[in-house]
Amino acid sequence: MAVVSVVLWVMLAAIFAVLGVAKVLRQPSLIARTERLGFSVRAIQGIGALEVAGAAGLVGGFFWRPLGVAAAIGLMALLIGAAVSHVRAGDGVKDVAPPVWLALISAAAAVTAIVSA
Repeated sequence: MAVVSVVLWVMLAAIFAVLGVAKVLRQPSLIARTERLGFSVRAIQGIGALEVAGAAGLVGGFFWRPLGVAAAIGLMALLIGAAVSHVRAGDGVKDVAPPVWLALISAAAAVTAIVSA
């Protein structure tokens, strides 16, 4: 696996492990920001569980690459949904940009892993 893929997978796994656990454990600041988008606390915890699963899938991808690619694609889809939710809520660029950037990084992680196969 290319060094670029490893760096992207490790970075994404760390980010989503932290964010996902915070949502699952109902960290007040994350819950408040996400409830504003129209999600229930239960839905936010579900999103957090998906983020944790994506992080675990990226780590598992070091042992079975298709799992890591699937996890990166799944995180990308989740992030596109986050960006759409922010746009629908009328949020500005400062709120829409992070999920868009992370979606692009997730796409790059999947593509570099496929290309370096």
